[in-house]
Amino acid sequence: MNHLFLDTDVILDLLTDRKPFSDDIAEIFDLAVEKKVMLHSSALALSNAFYILRKVASPRKILEQFRKLITIVRMTEMNHDVVTAALGSSFTDFEDALQNFSALQQSGIGIILTRNTKDYKNSSLIVLSPEMYLRQFPAS
Repeated sequence: MNHLFLDTDVILDLLTDRKPFSDDIAEIFDLAVEKKVMLHSSALALSNAFYILRKVASPRKILEQFRKLITIVRMTEMNHDVVTAALGSSFTDFEDALQNFSALQQSGIGIILTRNTKDYKNSSLIVLSPEMYLRQFPAS
């Protein structure tokens, strides 16, 4: 079973039904419901998503969506080791570095799903867009 880490952008695609990207991430969530993949993300991703979503939705509605989301998505840790690794990394974007090292710290995660694959060029994990993932691992 593939363990996939979700970057903020793909969470936003799902929650805002941002076409055409939402179709692929919705299919991946279906795979998670069917227990064919395991999804992970971080509190940082939810915080970033909340900050963006609050401009278009009420906090109550956003938190309702998050409550549903975390029934499917496991949260990785964001701790001192993650921050230290991010600070010492060659990532140019600190937020991406935090996401990467949070994913690396969680045993089993092998793939980061993001639409900004170039932002993770320094990752030791496989980095794919949801569309690329579905092409490479059909019906996982």
